[in-house]
Amino acid sequence: MDKNWKIETLAVQAGYEPKNGDPRIVPIVQSTTYKYDDAQSVADLFDLKSPGFFYTRLANPTVDCFEKKMAALEGGVAAVAVAAGQTANTLAILNVCPAGHHVISSAALYGGTVTLFTERFKRMGVDVTLVPPESTVEEILAAARPETRCIFAETLTNPSLTVTNFEVFSAAAKKLGVPLIVDNTFPSPFLCNPFRFGADIVTHSATKYIDGHATSVGGVIVEKGDFNWKNGKFPEFTEPDKSYHGLIYTDTFPQAPFSVKLRVQWIRDLGVPMMPFNAFLSNMGLETLHIRMERHSENAFKLAQHLEKHPKVAWVNYPFLASSPQRPLAEKYLRAGSGVLCFGVKGGKAAGEIVMNSLKLAAIVVHVSDVRTGVLHPASMTHRQLSEEELAAAGVSPDLIRVTVGIENIDDIIADFDQALAKVN
Repeated sequence: MDKNWKIETLAVQAGYEPKNGDPRIVPIVQSTTYKYDDAQSVADLFDLKSPGFFYTRLANPTVDCFEKKMAALEGGVAAVAVAAGQTANTLAILNVCPAGHHVISSAALYGGTVTLFTERFKRMGVDVTLVPPESTVEEILAAARPETRCIFAETLTNPSLTVTNFEVFSAAAKKLGVPLIVDNTFPSPFLCNPFRFGADIVTHSATKYIDGHATSVGGVIVEKGDFNWKNGKFPEFTEPDKSYHGLIYTDTFPQAPFSVKLRVQWIRDLGVPMMPFNAFLSNMGLETLHIRMERHSENAFKLAQHLEKHPKVAWVNYPFLASSPQRPLAEKYLRAGSGVLCFGVKGGKAAGEIVMNSLKLAAIVVHVSDVRTGVLHPASMTHRQLSEEELAAAGVSPDLIRVTVGIENIDDIIADFDQALAKVN
């Protein structure tokens, strides 16, 4: 792989270098186990003394190719693919934040992540403080405790489409000496590389734009590779791991201690790897990521502009609209605005329901970010477990309709919304 390749070329070529006579396309290695000629070879694998594959719960050749491509696209040193996007966020945090410790997170989050942070983590002994996404460095630092181990945010939030101010959140993380973990699902690696703006760990729901076709569930965690794990706050990285004969991650794996620890502790013990077939589909999705993201973003921008002028639309939220307060941050951090927009219909939730039920091309789907246009009402669907206060903190109003704009012809998409809006009195 040429390090000077542009991201479009990396999306197609990175992660797999076939040798003479090998399959040109990444093969699906649908095997749980691997054959070795002598016992010592397997012992060395279990002791992490040599690279290779010995059980697909820990590593698999197909998954390995996908991981290498994701690391290349994000500009990181290593990636670990897991069963789902929620798995990625869960393990990225638990890998640095044992029971009794603390996380600071932006409050503008996907509803499932809010529930994870406020309910599941609490039962696991990990406390999370949610701060407003527009917080200053000083306000974030005011939420810190001696036991704070990381700061978390979404690049482009689901569904409020708030753009995280990396300058602020990364500055706070650096002052605290903790990693900034960023969920980069909505922009994808093509529209934003959070490592360029101060992130230390990046997560994705590969189920969304990475796969791109709504065929497979998966997640991935990418490590930048230059965080100082020896700063005294992370003894799990710098002290011997008894489960690996006293191995010290920062000494044995200085380039990617976070990724190795995550794989050989959490993936090994919880059993949540990405499956080979899902990795094959996700890797194939990455090959067209740059083409799809350009069309998704172009279509979403045009639909947002059209809806903003529609007499039956109360408001539209898309970060690249001239009217959006998010536009300065969007232009600073994003190549384009992604394929997701939100809007409200005059007449509120009831009128919005009429529109959603009247759409023909766009379907009502829980999923987001694939090639087909779809709609969702987050307050009554994906975010329905949240309280009114939590909904407000996440930027989810009762009338908010989330649109995942596909790659169909934009004229057909606009016509579909026009005919549906015409049904509202």
